[in-house]
Amino acid sequence: MERAFSNIRCTFIILSLLLLVSSLCSLTNAKTHNHDFVVQETKVKRLCKTHNSVTVNGQFPGPTLEINDGDTLVIHVTNKARYNVTIHWHGVRQMTTAWADGPEFITQCPIRPGGSYTYRFTISGQVGTLWWHAHSSWLRATVYGAIIIHPPQGYSYPFPKPHRESLIILGEWWDANPIDVIREATRTGAAPNVSDAYTINGQPGDLYKCSSKDTIKVPVDSGETSLIRVINAALNQQLFVTIANHKLTVVGADASFVKPFTTKVLMLGPGQTTDVLLKADQPKARYYIAARAYASAQGAPFDNTTTTAILEYKNATSNPILPPLPAYNDTATATAFTTSFKSLRKPLVPTEIDHNLFITMGLGINQCPPKTRARNCQAPNGTRFTASMNNVSFVLPSNISILEAYRQGIPGVFTTDFPAKPPVTFDYTGNVSRSLWQPIRGTKAYKLKYGSRVQIVLQGTNIFTAENHPIHLHGYDFYILAEGFGNFNPKTDTAKFNLVDPPLRNTVSLPVKGWAVIRFVADNPGTWIMHCHLDVHIGWGLATVFVVEDGPGPSQKLEKPPPDLPVC
Repeated sequence: MERAFSNIRCTFIILSLLLLVSSLCSLTNAKTHNHDFVVQETKVKRLCKTHNSVTVNGQFPGPTLEINDGDTLVIHVTNKARYNVTIHWHGVRQMTTAWADGPEFITQCPIRPGGSYTYRFTISGQVGTLWWHAHSSWLRATVYGAIIIHPPQGYSYPFPKPHRESLIILGEWWDANPIDVIREATRTGAAPNVSDAYTINGQPGDLYKCSSKDTIKVPVDSGETSLIRVINAALNQQLFVTIANHKLTVVGADASFVKPFTTKVLMLGPGQTTDVLLKADQPKARYYIAARAYASAQGAPFDNTTTTAILEYKNATSNPILPPLPAYNDTATATAFTTSFKSLRKPLVPTEIDHNLFITMGLGINQCPPKTRARNCQAPNGTRFTASMNNVSFVLPSNISILEAYRQGIPGVFTTDFPAKPPVTFDYTGNVSRSLWQPIRGTKAYKLKYGSRVQIVLQGTNIFTAENHPIHLHGYDFYILAEGFGNFNPKTDTAKFNLVDPPLRNTVSLPVKGWAVIRFVADNPGTWIMHCHLDVHIGWGLATVFVVEDGPGPSQKLEKPPPDLPVC
């Protein structure tokens, strides 16, 4: 087993060098892919009940986009639903094409009912698994799909070619209209109702009512190796994933290759993707693929159900074997997994820093003004939940996008005074004074010159409750140098930085009562939101925006806005 693993790693490194060379030639064979996305209501039956769910092209999950590195996507979106909508291409770098990134009121106004917008962008230097989803209210509960990026034509993966590929998209299902769920929570100020099921490729699986006949099957044949692409598209929950009696060799994450490592359990935060190799080396049978919550917030309610699919050997008919799963609060297993990632190649990590930011992240409480109705203040002690970064609870504009306001020089939409450090130093992960629980509200951004080298210490807080936050940065991949628990200490924790082979990700799991350190070079002009990918938290204000200026060269400037850019 060790020799085979060593051989995979050697092959991995050699082929990855070929892939690097291939990227220089990828434009030669590049193609343009045109797609029509119709956002519409579709009858979807789950858990015995039929809902009019918002979908793309009547599919749930939505269409899979399969392309090669270097290809261009042109996606015409028509909104036939009753809600505003935008589509975000999660993890796509969008080099100079910020107008196509998709977050509502950040890079565009929403597509109104009856309206349309065409997203145009090119995949550049990314291979693996990404995904797309709605970026407006809670529509992404049902509006999402996979983006599979193959190497440029004529080149292969940096590992032996798998016999087959399979896709596992983890989701979250409400036995209600998700928009109604979040609107009710917004009205009351309380936390929204938790989901009623998790799903794999849109299906809850055998452990839920009225679901067994549609349980997803993932076929394998004895002796084969499968490449399985796993996406966590759940709205509000980190998830453990495992396959009964099988080991998984992780080879990629967020469309970047990693040094292979073997594990029995995956942990993905919403937004993250993981590519694994599975060897069908067990007796011919049927084995459950199972996923359930990693719930790190002490005392907070969560969906404690388990979704399943079936790994099915050819001609097997036995009852599926259910795997053991970690405890819901098993932070040790989650940490062992997240700290195993290392870049396959030696990356170009910036060593000199122009902007060194320290950003606290966590929940908060807003006191209700006098005479506010009690029904609008249903968080603990008659308050309303909120969230913030560096004590600023982010407020989306409502009449124009930040990108349009920035490019047109329109004042009063946002400010560029987001603080580089918290206004007060305190014991972030200890018992936090109640006087620090209420943030200020604002649409504050942080400005970066093109080419700036940026380090961010992400520091979780214990305000109200601490939990693991999946932090996603649009328009960029970043290196994760280190993570740890407690308060970040620059005198001792800097020595833990991995500057040799840190993983390149677009979403980092900020440990519960802990910290993580990321670095990137600001080489992509535009306005880029950084937010918690638990959608309940972004709605509460756990976000900020980086405004990156144009560079001096023609290929370093933001493209002109497309003529069909939606208006507010």
